[in-house]
Amino acid sequence: MTAPTDSARAHSTPTIAGPAGTATQKEHDMTSNLTNAQAVAAASVSPAAADLIAQESAHAAHNYHPLEVVVASGDGAWVTDVAGHRYLDCLAAYSAVNFGHSNPVLLDAARAQLGRITLTSRAFYNDQLGPFVTALAELAGKDMVLPMNTGAEAVESGIKVARAWGYRVKGVAPEQANIIVAAGNFHGRTTTIISFSDDESARADFGPFTPGFRTVPYGDAAALEAAIDENTVAVLLEPIQGEAGIVVPPATYLPAVREITTRHNVLFIADEIQSGLGRTGSTFACDLVGVVPDLYLLGKALGGGIVPVSAVVGNSDVLGVLHPGEHGSTFGGNPLAAAVGLAVVQMLATGEYQQRATELGARLHAGLRGLIGHGVIAVRGVGLWAGIDIDPALAPGREVCEALLERGLLAKDTHGSTIRLAPPIVVSAEDVDWAVEQLRLVLEGLGAQ
Repeated sequence: MTAPTDSARAHSTPTIAGPAGTATQKEHDMTSNLTNAQAVAAASVSPAAADLIAQESAHAAHNYHPLEVVVASGDGAWVTDVAGHRYLDCLAAYSAVNFGHSNPVLLDAARAQLGRITLTSRAFYNDQLGPFVTALAELAGKDMVLPMNTGAEAVESGIKVARAWGYRVKGVAPEQANIIVAAGNFHGRTTTIISFSDDESARADFGPFTPGFRTVPYGDAAALEAAIDENTVAVLLEPIQGEAGIVVPPATYLPAVREITTRHNVLFIADEIQSGLGRTGSTFACDLVGVVPDLYLLGKALGGGIVPVSAVVGNSDVLGVLHPGEHGSTFGGNPLAAAVGLAVVQMLATGEYQQRATELGARLHAGLRGLIGHGVIAVRGVGLWAGIDIDPALAPGREVCEALLERGLLAKDTHGSTIRLAPPIVVSAEDVDWAVEQLRLVLEGLGAQ
């Protein structure tokens, strides 16, 4: 199967019913932006790309191992490299680009604010933060927002808030607070966060580690309850574990966690940094099972792929424990970030993107399930988010991603033989089918070797 043509695209842009039942169609956001000539990447790195890769390798710390493609521009679900080859982006910057590259609504919001003021610090008020936190609180059904920048900052902030709540509200003895986390978690790579990671590549040679965390098996509510004692202040979980390979817990798990934490007077903190903001077909992954945590940790897509924006969102009986001077960030809540964040929240408030992720996610997963037994062992995920276990006898995940790169599709491996697909929500149905077909052809080719 070849990439869909411009002619086919012109007649295949999906029409999706909006929140009020009216049909909506996007000229920019929701088209595939394909051409035959540009969809398939070159098998070798161009001289310009090789030079840029050499510069980065020589002078940037080697904390990543990128695939050998040098992206120069992006539009919707597609990116273009320095040699002009185009690729379907099925990573979306780990869900930071949920609304597509160069989204015109978000670019307009950023441009308008760039011409006014970008940073004041929280030493002063600015005219963008109030509207942003008001809209975000309403979207989450909470009443207070702590704005930060990166996802890891949101997690660190959530930990501090939980400990302060434990000492000031619950009455835990000083320095005795503990937080329960799940095995296989990924919440970031700061020193405190890796203290409760079981990924040795994140931990090795970075100790000593921060105490105060207890790890239990993911998806096991009984083990979680058994770990709670009088000093437990919070349970910190990903509703769906992203870095672990898009691991979806049993449908009864999060409701059980909510009931257990409520009964034991323990905060339930949901890390929705990857799973939230439309990715799973709902505003938050917790919505899929009707659960409302005490705190949401948000990031990635909240900045629209333009600026780093993260937040802790909760009610005043929890976030209200913070006092002036106890926590802060020079850039947290800056006017530029707030303007973009507000535009993101307003887009999500329509429900249109959640609906697209639900409908196109069903299409993606149906296609991927057809590959089970043909180089794929298992497929997991919800919405436009899939973890695909490749038969390790066939190839490691990295090799599969390199072969997909040569066919014009960008994906990322994790934990050896698992690859992840998470295209921007603006991806078209035609794009989704084409992505599944590229994976089928790659697996077929590897099987023939």
